[in-house]
Amino acid sequence: MFFATSIIAQRARDFLSPLRKLHCVNARKFTMLELSDSVWRTNAAQLTISTMGSSSSKTMKVSNKKGKMKSSNDDYVEAIVCQESDIQENEMKSFELGDAGKILLVKQNGKLSAIGSKCTHYGAPLHTGVLGNGRVRCPWHGACFNTVTGDIEDFPGLDSLPCYQVEVQDGGGVKVRAKKAEVKSSKRIKDMVSRDRTVGTTFVVVGGGPAGASCVETLRQEGFRGRIVFVCKEQALPYDRVKTSKALDVKLDSITFRTASFYKEHGIEVLTGTEVIGLNPEAKVLKLSSGNELKYDAVFLGTGSDARRPPIPGADLKNIFVVRTIEDSYGISGQLGPEKNIVILGASFVGMEAAASCVEKAKSVTVIGRDTVPFRAVLGEEIGARLMALFKEKNVLFKMQSGVARFLAGPSGDTVSQVELADGSTLPADICVLGIGSSPATKFLDGSGVDMDKSGAIIVNKHLESNIKGVYAGGDNAYAPILDTTACIGHWQLAHYHGRIAALNMAGKETEVQTVPFFWTMLFGKGVRFAGYAPKFDEVVIGGSLEELKFVAHYIVGDRVAAVATIGSDPVAAKFAELVSTGKQLLKSDLQPDAMAWTKK
Repeated sequence: MFFATSIIAQRARDFLSPLRKLHCVNARKFTMLELSDSVWRTNAAQLTISTMGSSSSKTMKVSNKKGKMKSSNDDYVEAIVCQESDIQENEMKSFELGDAGKILLVKQNGKLSAIGSKCTHYGAPLHTGVLGNGRVRCPWHGACFNTVTGDIEDFPGLDSLPCYQVEVQDGGGVKVRAKKAEVKSSKRIKDMVSRDRTVGTTFVVVGGGPAGASCVETLRQEGFRGRIVFVCKEQALPYDRVKTSKALDVKLDSITFRTASFYKEHGIEVLTGTEVIGLNPEAKVLKLSSGNELKYDAVFLGTGSDARRPPIPGADLKNIFVVRTIEDSYGISGQLGPEKNIVILGASFVGMEAAASCVEKAKSVTVIGRDTVPFRAVLGEEIGARLMALFKEKNVLFKMQSGVARFLAGPSGDTVSQVELADGSTLPADICVLGIGSSPATKFLDGSGVDMDKSGAIIVNKHLESNIKGVYAGGDNAYAPILDTTACIGHWQLAHYHGRIAALNMAGKETEVQTVPFFWTMLFGKGVRFAGYAPKFDEVVIGGSLEELKFVAHYIVGDRVAAVATIGSDPVAAKFAELVSTGKQLLKSDLQPDAMAWTKK
């Protein structure tokens, strides 16, 4: 087949004159094709060219009769976007492509490439991000895309970028040709193989979060044609859970990753409303909540974590919520009203996001925290105090260095109406939200022989495989290698990444974990970014203005910067993540005399 296609291609080239060179990129190979601007006349029946890393090959039909080539040029846009001299080596710029929208032009190693201009996650303009060696990193949340193929290489998000034909003309003009729809969307789904029912191998992916969603797609993208069963505890298909604590009334359809028809089309069996309640690694069998059993050849466990409920009297009363699923968010949102008093237990990210979401929809919102200021353990005392001041400006109340002794019921006897604090005082509470952390959702593994740490996180190696061959884990429930240590980290980006790495290894493509943790939140319109890993730090060096909420905080461990947190300073967190990903270090001494000097290099 390859030989025959080569003959057809050669015959077509023989008839094409004058010649011009077009860069045509596929996700797995780079080819140079010689095409003609003139009328194409050939006896070749059909020439199929896989181009530009798009989700499907582009077929150029050439008539058997002498005449013009049939093409759907109305679907494409072609224009000179700049002069070659307008873009320098190791530079990227955004240009308008006709009236279709913007593209991102990149020059590295003397070659030009053109890809989608917006991050496929939340649409950040990539020209404001960070250009690494062969990839661009999103300025907002750290997702990475190959600058030649457009393939997504680090996360969050599931989609890749389209890439387009680039031609440098004799006069130096840079001409770009692309599908109009791809320019507008700035995203594409990587090619996936189909299910082959003659392949008897079964892979099971457990958990409908980002790790599981990434895993099932990667398996098909990397050539696995066997059976894939995707077991999801919730009734809903996988969705962007991050938004449920920031916008409690968000519509499910607007945050669902993929449709049911998508999974069906790609031969992925989805079992929603189904929980795995047991694993027998010797028999390679999973026991399901439905009473059925499921045999597997390899399994990925991406079950995430469960929100903690404190052992406090009255914690089982109605209108006391955790924030884990979209149903939790809807439960809170449905009770909000201008006459309601809300009490939030926990002053870290989930609790504070819920406070920000509720304060304009309620009579009062009070946050109760054990520490002196919110976020102190993660962001430090100074930043915690400044963010607390921001929340107070927005009318959020605080009871810090306190706790709840018990929840008190109202006249109905089954619904919360007050909380009693540790000092004996009480607060009115029509709604209570619990944001006091989570624990790995791995109870079903008790007695299975799968090694876990004291928190219940599954211990995995650099390939995300547990002590039992064929049992992989990733996301919030995995105690996994990260940078120069091992940890269980509940980051959205990391869960996406773990799902992909596990899938590669399940498919026989040995790949080690190599990423930099990156997380974010949005508080009253202020984007907080955090890159690196510093569960404990010796000091915090802040550059910029804390008062104006435009700063970079450097978390020092020994003589190096282990992590950075930023507000109003994009793309510095992404720049730090890219620096660390290349094996380099930022030292404490690099912050003297100007802590911001490194960000300008």
